[in-house]
Amino acid sequence: MRRSRVMRSRAMRRSAEMRRSRVMRSRAMRRSAEMRRSRVMRSRAMRRSAEMRRSRVMRSRAMRRSAEMRRSRVMRSRAMRRSAEMRRSRVMRSRAMRRSAEMRRSRVMRSRAMRRSAEMRRSRVMRSRAMRRSAEMRRSRVMRRSRAMRRRGAMRRRGVMRGSRAMKRWPKVLWFVTESKHLSKPPRDWFPLTKDANQDTAYIEYKTCKDGSVLGVTVTRVAMLAHSQALTQCCSYTEAETIVNVLDFKKDVGLWHAVLTSVMNMMHVISIPYALMKVNPLSWIQKVCQYKARVACVKSRDMHWALVAHRDQRDINLSSLRMLLVADGSNPWSISSCDAFLNVFQTKGLRSEVICPCASSPEALTVAIRRSCFGPGDSVPPGRGVLSMSGLSHGVIRVDSEEKLSVLTLQDVGSVMPGGLMCAVKPEGLPLLCKTDEIGELCVCTLATGTSYYGLSGMTKNTFEVFPLSGAGSPLSDVPFTRTGLLGFIGPAGLIFVAGKMDGLMVVGGRRHNADDIVATALAVEPMKFVYRGRIAVFSITVLHDERIVVVAEQRPDSTEEDSFQWMSRVLQAIDGIHQVGVYCLALVPSNTLPKTPLGGIHLSETKQLFLEGALHPCNVLMCPHTCVTNLPKPRQKQPEIGPASVMVGNLVSGKRIAQASGRDLTQMEDNDQARKFLFLSEVLQWRAQTTPDHVLYTLLNSRGTIASSLTCVQLHKRAEKIAAILSERAHLQDGDHVALVYPPGVDLVVAFYGCLYAGCVPITVRPPHPQNITTTLPTVKMIVEVSRSVCVMTTQVISKLLRSKEATATVDLRTWPPVIDTDDLPKKKPPLLHKPLNPDTLAYLDFSVSTTGMLAGVKMSHSATSAFCRSIKLQCELYPSREVAICLDPYCGLGFVLWCLCSVYSGHQSILIPPSELELNPSLWLSAVSQYKVRDTFCSYSVMELCTKGLGLQTDALKSRGVDLSRVRTCVVVAEERPRISLTQSFSKLFKDLGLHPRAVSTSFGCRVNLAICLQGTSGPDPTTVFVDMRALRHDRVRLVERGSPHSLPLMESGKILPGVRIIIANPETKGPMGESHLGEIWVHSGHNASGYFTVYGDEALQSDHFCSRLSFGDTQTVWARTGYLGFLRRTELTDANGERHDALYVVGALEEAMELRGMRYHPIDIETSVIRTHKSITECAVFTWTNLLVVVVELDGSEHEALDLVPMVTNVVLEEHYLIVGVVVVVDIGVIPINSRGEKQRMHLRDGFLADQLDPIYVAYNM
Repeated sequence: MRRSRVMRSRAMRRSAEMRRSRVMRSRAMRRSAEMRRSRVMRSRAMRRSAEMRRSRVMRSRAMRRSAEMRRSRVMRSRAMRRSAEMRRSRVMRSRAMRRSAEMRRSRVMRSRAMRRSAEMRRSRVMRSRAMRRSAEMRRSRVMRRSRAMRRRGAMRRRGVMRGSRAMKRWPKVLWFVTESKHLSKPPRDWFPLTKDANQDTAYIEYKTCKDGSVLGVTVTRVAMLAHSQALTQCCSYTEAETIVNVLDFKKDVGLWHAVLTSVMNMMHVISIPYALMKVNPLSWIQKVCQYKARVACVKSRDMHWALVAHRDQRDINLSSLRMLLVADGSNPWSISSCDAFLNVFQTKGLRSEVICPCASSPEALTVAIRRSCFGPGDSVPPGRGVLSMSGLSHGVIRVDSEEKLSVLTLQDVGSVMPGGLMCAVKPEGLPLLCKTDEIGELCVCTLATGTSYYGLSGMTKNTFEVFPLSGAGSPLSDVPFTRTGLLGFIGPAGLIFVAGKMDGLMVVGGRRHNADDIVATALAVEPMKFVYRGRIAVFSITVLHDERIVVVAEQRPDSTEEDSFQWMSRVLQAIDGIHQVGVYCLALVPSNTLPKTPLGGIHLSETKQLFLEGALHPCNVLMCPHTCVTNLPKPRQKQPEIGPASVMVGNLVSGKRIAQASGRDLTQMEDNDQARKFLFLSEVLQWRAQTTPDHVLYTLLNSRGTIASSLTCVQLHKRAEKIAAILSERAHLQDGDHVALVYPPGVDLVVAFYGCLYAGCVPITVRPPHPQNITTTLPTVKMIVEVSRSVCVMTTQVISKLLRSKEATATVDLRTWPPVIDTDDLPKKKPPLLHKPLNPDTLAYLDFSVSTTGMLAGVKMSHSATSAFCRSIKLQCELYPSREVAICLDPYCGLGFVLWCLCSVYSGHQSILIPPSELELNPSLWLSAVSQYKVRDTFCSYSVMELCTKGLGLQTDALKSRGVDLSRVRTCVVVAEERPRISLTQSFSKLFKDLGLHPRAVSTSFGCRVNLAICLQGTSGPDPTTVFVDMRALRHDRVRLVERGSPHSLPLMESGKILPGVRIIIANPETKGPMGESHLGEIWVHSGHNASGYFTVYGDEALQSDHFCSRLSFGDTQTVWARTGYLGFLRRTELTDANGERHDALYVVGALEEAMELRGMRYHPIDIETSVIRTHKSITECAVFTWTNLLVVVVELDGSEHEALDLVPMVTNVVLEEHYLIVGVVVVVDIGVIPINSRGEKQRMHLRDGFLADQLDPIYVAYNM
């Protein structure tokens, strides 16, 4: 008990301690909760104070904005008042003009009314006369119709129907309906008309040629009778015999045996249609057993189907057959079906001598037939021959052993028809008689042949009137022979052996191959059940002056892609091993997709046509041009270079002048140009702000065509001053610091640029990142900022927020950016002093751009070069303050930046700015603005022109109804750094010709990195000329002028007129020697507005150091030239310039860095791409590049994905035919995958990098073998 008491007391103590600890814990938790509440209250108070400060700032900004809005409203109201007054004056003038015009119209209307009244009186008289005539005509029509209806009724009773009424798109023929319900019984005294066997046409049998054309073979009555008699004699036909016919009884062997000869001998014919054979392949055997038929007419296909469907049926007895006529016995591979059929059915009573193969053709009818023997000792074994396929390909007979795979076993088709002669002549050229060991085309001389091709006398003479010649060239007979179209030879004992048909003959590399042999080889490849029902088509196409073998097969529905390529590789190996020939293209199509003949076979000509048209839609394609094409021209061997002095002396001796030209002299022109007295653009802007403050320099349009913003001279000056104040006071920048301007296309970019000039900073214009594609565009912006060594970034508030967004910071770390200044809210302060450069040669701005080869380079433009550039453009385009110029270009580099930001300040003209991105929302914005503002001069890029051509192609009538008029356009210049795209400019001119656009107004300019504008078509001077050069000579760096439409001709258009103050010369890029006129070389330029040099080069540091300061190695070695890196040539035309001298035209061919060296020749990508785009209607764009000495062609598909594989052979064919190059890889991608820069140029190296990194997500990639 004591222990229990102790234990209770201890328990009570513990419980008391636990209660104390709980109380302590609850107190601690209360204290911590109070501390958290106090912290929350403090943070809320701090947030409220911060929000109050923000609200004060926002209120102040809102007040500033409202003040600016009030000012802008006042300015707008004033402008609106002025415009309203001008509109009123215009309305008053128009009203007065309308009144005078209405008075003139009323006078004209009165005179017209008097004339009309007189004419109405005359017309009443004429109407009365016409009504009488029409009544008479109606009566006559009624009489004719009633007679015609009576005739038609009578014709319907007799079973005749007019084809023009019953069948649409058919010629006017008579259709005889032979059904019994449409036929009436003939009179009792009617007997058929008996005609003599003369040379009148009995019937016409059609045949389909190799190219798909249909010919009609005419058979005379005497030939029909002689042929039936010969068949009766050969086949020993007797009266009342039963014949089972599986063939088509409307043509060929089926017609001759089952219709003509059977009627002649009064035989019983049982015809089995093809539809029944598809359901029951044993139906013809069952009919033979049922009726105990003596003769059966089949094909080897029917025998094969019977073997497949045969399942040990015991009720089959073929002992009644005395003759099993094999209609396609001329097919070399029918022997396998005959042997297999005999092995299976020999136990069913079938005798070996019963199988009688025959050879026939539509022209020669039955050529030969094997006779059956009946006596016990009369059985003659059939003739067989094992021939080498290699020998057959060379046209000779070589006996070989059966163990080899490259042999062909032939069976004889019997002997010549009774009363006939046969010989073998050479298939090509003159009909020379073949030797005994040669394969030739069989020709027969007999009455039982066709006589002509209906309506084709020329082809008739070459086929039906052949006189075989001996080796000496003398004819062997006075009687003409008929070509059978069968290839074969005459064997021992006069037996005929057929090795193929002329229609299936393919001459590849000078060797002959039979399409049926290729089919049999492909069918024998394991797995044999891969091909769906044995449906394979083999034909040849002509590529690069030789025939190429194409194999098309239907694959089973359950075949996988791996199975397909395994089978294709085995087929290539088998054909190469057996026939020693390569397959050019092997295509697999889904089952039941190849065109069929009426009897279920493959329509070969239609299949070939679909393949050539790109409409076959295969599911697998394997091209093998590397192994098949062996007749390419030899690679070019570079010869030792001739020295520049020798070249120059040779040009002088031959009377050719040095290829150099120059524009007008700037020093002797425009003395009244007030802007010339200023050395810097910043001074020109200050002068214009003082002299013409309210003159509008810039007008920015939005997608709706309304004015988004505008700048006068004084507005631009004041806003630029505020930008300069920000840079000097807030950013603390020094003279010469680099500033990146990241602005969208607009007037803010112009203001920021001149603000930098006022502050003494060097601006670099940078394209802002795309909001929907930050991950790929933002790194480019960051790279330009880093490479240009910019210490500050100026931009708008929207772009500044975009740079700080989560997606942007995930791509580029925010801390790596230099200070970013938002210029939306400008201060009212002005800088104490505007900067003036000490030297005109100091740096004005940096021009950064990415070339088509992926090189990022920034060129330095000095103040003197900038002023000279603007002066040259002003003189060339005749720009004055009263002019309005529409600019639809990207304002970030090159001539587009100069036109957008610089020229208006120097020349004083008004620039109507149209951002190209706005055309995506409104494609007609640019043309509507040109028409609305009555613009005479406009500038655009190829991408803008292409967008208008594609987007407005069907809207020209709508634009015309809206009043769009382009007749005032004097010059429409395409700004580019490439060869002029003649097809696009001509399409643009033709499309908008109805809107008044003159074709001569459309021209191009040419510039490059070293000189942003070398050529620019001005207002004066001759129109741009176009010449045609030989593309083959161009690959060898030669220029050969040809006529338009000549083979391999390439049109080249002049790249505008040379700018004033510019001198150019054509030099050899290797020897640096001057070239002669019309010789291809590198374009060198000397000008006051040349760039000073590269600031930085990113992507190709191995650039030549003498790019901007090159000298000729011979001749004028003192002048410093800049190398453009473009190939071209100069040509003096017969036209004259404004100064009366002959015009020198510059033709740009292409960039040296983009040219591809293949097979020792220089290829320009644009030439290959143009050929590929013309190939198929579904190809919208194309780009080519090289990869490990292979030519890679990337095409964009505008269509369904099942059309992608159609492009592979077509692209390979056209590049081979036109450029003699083998395509290594064909990549089919979606639309928009090929990268294009703002000037519309393809970024081929970016595309190449994406291809190597497997980032293109292609639809299909074909690696040609």
